[in-house]
Amino acid sequence: MRCTCPLRFKNFIISLTKLILHWKTKTLEPFGCNQQLIDWDNVPGDSMFNLTFPQKHMLKTEHYDMMASVLKNDPDRKQIQEMANKIKLNKVLQNLGDITVRSDLSDYTFKNSSSLINSHLKTLEIIKDDPHIFYTFTRGVHESNVLITTALKDKIEDFYKNETCTEVKDHLSAITIGLPKENTKIAGLYYQFFKRLAWEGIALYEVVSTTNEFTILVEDDVVDKAFSAVKGLKN
Repeated sequence: MRCTCPLRFKNFIISLTKLILHWKTKTLEPFGCNQQLIDWDNVPGDSMFNLTFPQKHMLKTEHYDMMASVLKNDPDRKQIQEMANKIKLNKVLQNLGDITVRSDLSDYTFKNSSSLINSHLKTLEIIKDDPHIFYTFTRGVHESNVLITTALKDKIEDFYKNETCTEVKDHLSAITIGLPKENTKIAGLYYQFFKRLAWEGIALYEVVSTTNEFTILVEDDVVDKAFSAVKGLKN
């Protein structure tokens, strides 16, 4: 069927789809021959269009309404992009994974040295068979941090006895948040955690992260308040 619909409209629909679903291509190619079969003069009623592009029922009502409120005002691409990012961020926050709290932790700061890694290896040897021990080792440019279950303080102080320790902090708790796998593509995700905690007046002692986990370290006496603040982001 010959398409008389302006190419600009087709590109607009496809661009909007890519913004929400993370498709990276800048052409019509991701939809293969489907876009050739769409009766663009019968959009949105065309069945092939409905099979190819996201429809209202595929989004939560609140997300659909958010985008609709922008589109009705003849927005430019930047405004559409901003709303699409806001929707993606909202979806990620609502789909945060488990939130785990670990208390009775101690944090050590050591100056970097050529022998520091050997002390780290000794620690790994004693904790490798015990999944209940909390342990992180973070190496910076000039210093490294060791965060571990307080019950193993004596071991740490023995293994690192020849290193220069600049600070020790006890009575700490870690709150670990599981992140959806698409978190690395969402702008402003970590800012939401920092902003919420700042609003509550909670100081962060340290932050540790992996690709799909985010851990904040706080003092024991504010851990309940911090947990409630983080959990509130899912609501």
